[in-house]
Amino acid sequence: MILITGGARSGKSSLAERLAAQAAERVFYIATSVVTDVEMAERVELHRVSRPAHWRTWEGYQNLGVVLEQQVQPGEAVILECITTLITNLLFEQAGDTLAERMDFASLEVAIQQQITDLLAACARSRAPIYLVTNELGMGIVPENRLARHFRDIAGRVNQRLAAAADEVFLVISGIEVKIK
Repeated sequence: MILITGGARSGKSSLAERLAAQAAERVFYIATSVVTDVEMAERVELHRVSRPAHWRTWEGYQNLGVVLEQQVQPGEAVILECITTLITNLLFEQAGDTLAERMDFASLEVAIQQQITDLLAACARSRAPIYLVTNELGMGIVPENRLARHFRDIAGRVNQRLAAAADEVFLVISGIEVKIK
């Protein structure tokens, strides 16, 4: 498993796509975005049309360990894009209509971390090269609002677990990749 991290628009996705294409002719692309508005729909469509036609795409964010075990075909590399979006979707799904001021972030994180545990276990069992893309969120100022602070903290702890389990970790800054593990 290879983890690729960096800021928004840093070139993480391009690196993951290049590495996966070098590792295998066929790629299984797991897209975790959920279309919530017109802008997001346009972004998702742009990503879809930019991928090679022979790459398979699975869209969703739940039970990705099961998806890896049941959907990946022999000879495929896997790109999971992106962990940060996965965390966002799980957080809001688990919280439901609860206002941010009333969210139990400790319980929410337990549910998210269980999904990550299952994902890591599936990655460890898989024979496919797997490229996980995530955002590095901890390099800016402390967010002003409670939801953003807890989200940043949860994402940081998830990223630490992924980096510890990864065989290789790349940090991408302004389109330049630096192997840090």
